[in-house]
Amino acid sequence: MNYQHLIEKIYQEVKPSIGKGKVANYIPALERVDVNSFGFAMRTKSGEEYFVGEALKPFSTQSISKLLTLVLCLNNDDSVLENKVGLEPSGSAFNSLVQLEYENGIPRNPFINAGALVITDILLSQYTNPEDEILFFARELAQNHGINYNIEVRNSEKETGFRNAALVNFMKSYGNIHNDVERVLDCYFTQCSLEMSCLDLVRAFSFLANNGTHSNGQHILSYRQNKKVNSLLLTCGTYDAVGKFAYRVGLPAKSGVGGGIIAVIPNEMTLAVWSPGLDKSGNSVVGSLFLELFTTYTGKSIF
Repeated sequence: MNYQHLIEKIYQEVKPSIGKGKVANYIPALERVDVNSFGFAMRTKSGEEYFVGEALKPFSTQSISKLLTLVLCLNNDDSVLENKVGLEPSGSAFNSLVQLEYENGIPRNPFINAGALVITDILLSQYTNPEDEILFFARELAQNHGINYNIEVRNSEKETGFRNAALVNFMKSYGNIHNDVERVLDCYFTQCSLEMSCLDLVRAFSFLANNGTHSNGQHILSYRQNKKVNSLLLTCGTYDAVGKFAYRVGLPAKSGVGGGIIAVIPNEMTLAVWSPGLDKSGNSVVGSLFLELFTTYTGKSIF
């Protein structure tokens, strides 16, 4: 299949829709992002890469960083997904407080904010400086040592992160947070400010399409762990729209309110798309459309 020709064809089809949706204006630093930006990249299991648009431009990964921190955490503690964080779709907004009281401070999954805060807390117990470990891990996986945090975005999130502060304090009251609340929040806001490009993302997460083995030959996750992570991406990776995304796209994926989506076709390839206009659930409008057309035209989905 001529993938370059195909993605250029899809790009032309989605162009009229670019600009639809709204940027994440509740984070002031993201409100200024150009809603007309667009990039797409893909990497096959054999190492072939194809891209279109602004695929090399770094953007704020936001909740995509939750996938990175989960994998880093699993490298050290395989039990986290059984003891401290749930495995179920939330059915609520990614920053919802509702379920925590009914479920005794245990978040539904590691990809909603509450779950990611628990993962951050665990990393703080595992590492002296988890921010450095997260950044090093991202750079090594993407083979790009220019990747960095955006301090302006971090500070912007910190200034407006009242709901996240409520989440972590609430979970601490149930004993599910062990480190200082302010330290947990600071690390969380920092990791969410990580900037990567579409090409960085498909390189970084190439192991998810290869049973846990990175394209550089490094074993990042065991087969069993990799299977679990991909299943969580399918059932919990796109906020409270996982059913709709599975119906339309049919791939494990993780989205972020920066407008990015990383998706996996197991044993074949990784895909990443960036378009900052979001739907009501916080997923990229055009990014979702592009992936839907890709799986439709190629016939490649997990269903």
